[in-house]
Amino acid sequence: MLLETIRCEHKEAKHLPYHQKRLELACQALGITKRYDLKALITPPDEKLYRCRFLYDQQGYSIEFHPYFPKKISSLKLITCDSLEYPLKYADREVLNALFELRAECDDVLIIKNGCLSDTTIANIALQIDGVWLTPDKPLLRGTTRARLIDEGFLTPAPLRPSDIAKATKIALMNAMVGFIEVENGIIP
Repeated sequence: MLLETIRCEHKEAKHLPYHQKRLELACQALGITKRYDLKALITPPDEKLYRCRFLYDQQGYSIEFHPYFPKKISSLKLITCDSLEYPLKYADREVLNALFELRAECDDVLIIKNGCLSDTTIANIALQIDGVWLTPDKPLLRGTTRARLIDEGFLTPAPLRPSDIAKATKIALMNAMVGFIEVENGIIP
Protein backbone atom coordinates (compact mmCIF):
# COMPACT_ATOMS: atom_id res chain seq x y z
CA MET A 1 0.00 0.00 0.00
CA LEU A 2 0.97 3.59 -0.56
CA LEU A 3 0.78 6.24 2.11
CA GLU A 4 0.25 9.95 2.55
CA THR A 5 1.02 11.40 5.99
CA ILE A 6 -0.92 14.61 6.46
CA ARG A 7 -0.78 17.13 9.30
CA CYS A 8 -4.24 17.94 10.64
CA GLU A 9 -4.94 20.63 13.19
CA HIS A 10 -7.80 23.00 13.95
CA LYS A 11 -10.04 20.60 11.97
CA GLU A 12 -8.01 21.28 8.80
CA ALA A 13 -5.87 18.94 6.71
CA LYS A 14 -2.78 21.00 5.83
CA HIS A 15 -1.25 21.50 2.38
CA LEU A 16 -3.61 19.06 0.63
CA PRO A 17 -2.77 20.20 -2.93
CA TYR A 18 0.81 18.91 -2.48
CA HIS A 19 -0.37 15.59 -1.05
CA GLN A 20 -2.97 15.26 -3.82
CA LYS A 21 -0.34 15.88 -6.49
CA ARG A 22 2.05 13.27 -5.03
CA LEU A 23 -0.82 10.76 -4.69
CA GLU A 24 -1.81 11.28 -8.33
CA LEU A 25 1.79 10.90 -9.54
CA ALA A 26 2.15 7.66 -7.53
CA CYS A 27 -1.10 6.29 -8.97
CA GLN A 28 0.06 7.17 -12.48
CA ALA A 29 3.48 5.55 -11.92
CA LEU A 30 1.90 2.30 -10.69
CA GLY A 31 -1.05 2.19 -13.09
CA ILE A 32 -3.61 2.67 -10.32
CA THR A 33 -6.81 3.78 -12.01
CA LYS A 34 -8.86 4.41 -8.88
CA ARG A 35 -9.09 8.13 -8.04
CA TYR A 36 -8.96 9.59 -4.54
CA ASP A 37 -9.93 13.17 -3.67
CA LEU A 38 -8.17 13.88 -0.39
CA LYS A 39 -10.10 17.08 0.24
CA ALA A 40 -13.40 15.20 0.06
CA LEU A 41 -12.19 12.17 2.04
CA ILE A 42 -10.25 13.63 4.97
CA THR A 43 -12.22 15.16 7.83
CA PRO A 44 -10.15 15.63 11.00
CA PRO A 45 -12.04 14.56 14.12
CA ASP A 46 -11.48 17.74 16.15
CA GLU A 47 -9.21 20.75 16.77
CA LYS A 48 -6.24 18.75 18.12
CA LEU A 49 -3.00 18.01 16.25
CA TYR A 50 -3.15 14.71 14.35
CA ARG A 51 -1.00 12.66 12.03
CA CYS A 52 -3.42 11.46 9.37
CA ARG A 53 -2.35 8.27 7.60
CA PHE A 54 -4.09 7.91 4.25
CA LEU A 55 -3.30 4.39 2.98
CA TYR A 56 -4.32 3.50 -0.56
CA ASP A 57 -3.92 1.15 -3.50
CA GLN A 58 -5.98 -0.05 -6.46
CA GLN A 59 -8.49 -1.81 -4.19
CA GLY A 60 -9.33 1.07 -1.88
CA TYR A 61 -8.18 3.24 0.98
CA SER A 62 -8.22 3.64 4.74
CA ILE A 63 -7.79 6.70 6.94
CA GLU A 64 -6.28 6.75 10.42
CA PHE A 65 -5.89 9.71 12.77
CA HIS A 66 -3.23 9.51 15.47
CA PRO A 67 -2.52 12.23 18.05
CA TYR A 68 0.84 13.72 17.11
CA PHE A 69 3.70 14.38 19.50
CA PRO A 70 6.87 15.52 17.69
CA LYS A 71 10.12 13.69 18.38
CA LYS A 72 13.14 15.83 19.03
CA ILE A 73 15.86 15.22 16.45
CA SER A 74 19.12 16.90 17.32
CA SER A 75 21.72 14.60 15.74
CA LEU A 76 22.09 12.58 12.55
CA LYS A 77 24.53 9.76 11.75
CA LEU A 78 25.81 9.46 8.19
CA ILE A 79 24.99 6.06 6.65
CA THR A 80 25.77 4.97 3.09
CA CYS A 81 23.23 2.87 1.20
CA ASP A 82 23.61 2.95 -2.58
CA SER A 83 20.98 0.28 -3.22
CA LEU A 84 18.05 2.05 -1.50
CA GLU A 85 15.12 2.97 -3.73
CA TYR A 86 12.15 4.82 -2.21
CA PRO A 87 10.67 7.01 -4.97
CA LEU A 88 7.08 6.50 -3.76
CA LYS A 89 5.82 6.72 -0.20
CA TYR A 90 5.03 3.13 0.70
CA ALA A 91 3.50 2.00 3.98
CA ASP A 92 6.17 -0.75 4.11
CA ARG A 93 9.25 0.93 5.59
CA GLU A 94 11.27 -2.20 6.38
CA VAL A 95 14.43 -1.02 4.60
CA LEU A 96 14.25 2.44 6.17
CA ASN A 97 13.63 0.93 9.60
CA ALA A 98 16.74 -1.25 9.19
CA LEU A 99 18.82 1.84 8.38
CA PHE A 100 17.32 3.67 11.37
CA GLU A 101 18.64 0.91 13.63
CA LEU A 102 22.19 1.90 12.58
CA ARG A 103 21.87 5.36 14.16
CA ALA A 104 23.94 4.43 17.28
CA GLU A 105 23.61 7.30 19.79
CA CYS A 106 22.06 9.65 17.22
CA ASP A 107 18.37 10.42 16.76
CA ASP A 108 18.23 9.37 13.09
CA VAL A 109 20.44 8.67 10.08
CA LEU A 110 21.24 10.82 7.07
CA ILE A 111 21.46 8.54 4.06
CA ILE A 112 24.22 8.93 1.49
CA LYS A 113 23.39 7.40 -1.87
CA ASN A 114 25.87 7.26 -4.74
CA GLY A 115 28.10 9.79 -3.00
CA CYS A 116 25.34 12.35 -2.47
CA LEU A 117 23.26 13.35 0.54
CA SER A 118 19.62 12.30 0.29
CA ASP A 119 17.18 12.04 3.22
CA THR A 120 16.79 10.83 6.77
CA THR A 121 14.43 7.92 7.41
CA ILE A 122 11.55 10.35 8.05
CA ALA A 123 12.42 13.66 6.43
CA ASN A 124 14.03 15.56 3.60
CA ILE A 125 17.00 17.71 4.56
CA ALA A 126 18.40 21.14 3.81
CA LEU A 127 21.79 22.74 4.39
CA GLN A 128 22.27 26.47 4.72
CA ILE A 129 25.42 27.36 2.78
CA ASP A 130 26.45 30.99 2.17
CA GLY A 131 23.06 32.13 3.48
CA VAL A 132 21.06 29.98 1.03
CA TRP A 133 18.99 26.94 2.00
CA LEU A 134 19.90 24.05 -0.33
CA THR A 135 18.15 20.69 -0.51
CA PRO A 136 19.45 17.57 -2.31
CA ASP A 137 18.43 17.58 -5.95
CA LYS A 138 18.05 13.78 -5.85
CA PRO A 139 16.19 12.95 -2.63
CA LEU A 140 14.98 9.43 -1.95
CA LEU A 141 11.43 10.76 -1.71
CA ARG A 142 10.14 14.05 -3.06
CA GLY A 143 8.42 15.25 0.09
CA THR A 144 5.43 17.56 0.07
CA THR A 145 7.00 20.15 2.39
CA ARG A 146 10.16 20.12 0.29
CA ALA A 147 8.07 20.68 -2.87
CA ARG A 148 6.14 23.54 -1.25
CA LEU A 149 9.29 25.29 0.01
CA ILE A 150 10.92 24.98 -3.43
CA ASP A 151 7.79 26.46 -5.03
CA GLU A 152 7.89 29.32 -2.51
CA GLY A 153 11.54 30.03 -3.39
CA PHE A 154 12.79 29.26 0.12
CA LEU A 155 14.74 26.14 -0.92
CA THR A 156 16.99 25.54 -3.90
CA PRO A 157 17.70 21.99 -5.12
CA ALA A 158 21.42 21.30 -5.55
CA PRO A 159 23.75 18.30 -5.70
CA LEU A 160 24.96 17.97 -2.10
CA ARG A 161 27.80 15.73 -0.99
CA PRO A 162 28.96 14.82 2.52
CA SER A 163 31.83 17.33 2.10
CA ASP A 164 29.21 20.11 1.88
CA ILE A 165 28.23 19.51 5.50
CA ALA A 166 31.38 21.32 6.66
CA LYS A 167 30.36 24.38 4.61
CA ALA A 168 26.89 24.51 6.16
CA THR A 169 26.09 26.95 8.94
CA LYS A 170 22.77 25.17 9.64
CA ILE A 171 21.04 21.90 8.79
CA ALA A 172 17.29 21.38 8.81
CA LEU A 173 14.77 18.59 8.43
CA MET A 174 11.38 18.89 6.80
CA ASN A 175 8.30 16.77 6.41
CA ALA A 176 4.54 17.21 6.48
CA MET A 177 4.34 16.83 10.24
CA VAL A 178 7.23 18.97 11.53
CA GLY A 179 7.31 21.54 8.76
CA PHE A 180 10.88 22.88 8.63
CA ILE A 181 13.05 22.52 11.75
CA GLU A 182 16.74 23.04 12.35
CA VAL A 183 18.87 20.25 13.79
CA GLU A 184 20.64 21.50 16.91
CA ASN A 185 23.72 19.25 17.22
CA GLY A 186 24.22 18.53 13.54
CA ILE A 187 25.67 15.49 11.85
CA ILE A 188 27.95 12.88 13.34
CA PRO A 189 30.04 10.98 10.77
